[in-house]
Order: sequence, then structure tokens, then C-alpha cells
Amino acid sequence: MMNIKILGSGCTNCKKLEENTKKAVAELGLVATFEKVTDYKDIVSYGVMKTPGLVVDGKVKLTGRVPSTEEIKKYL
Repeated sequence: MMNIKILGSGCTNCKKLEENTKKAVAELGLVATFEKVTDYKDIVSYGVMKTPGLVVDGKVKLTGRVPSTEEIKKYL
């Protein structure tokens, strides 16, 4: 099972990233757990300085922007 983390404070972009990622997971027929990481120290521990961030199975895939659902599929 894939583990996906959305890094960010819960802002609009963070919510949009989560929404797009869940849609990508569903469209690909994958099974994943989702976790929101909102604590700044935890976010920085991933080396992320700009939110939102997308972490898949412990690896940072992107930061600082909200990609399309199609783009997210490439990271899953």
C-alpha cells in the first residue's frame, strides 16, 4: 500500500493538492493511505521550504506548487 503525505499548513493550495492526488490515486485504481503533515518542523525535516509538498512512500516528489491530476499520476 502506498503512503502519501501532503505537507502544508492546510491552505487552499494544500487542500487542492490533496484533492488532485486523491483523484489521481482513484483514476489509477491504486490503494493509498493519506496523511496531512502540518507541523512546520516535520515539514522542514523533509527538506521542504515551500508548501504544499507531496511525499510518496517517504520520497519528496514536488514542492511549492499544485500540479494537475495528470502530472501527479507520473509521481505515483
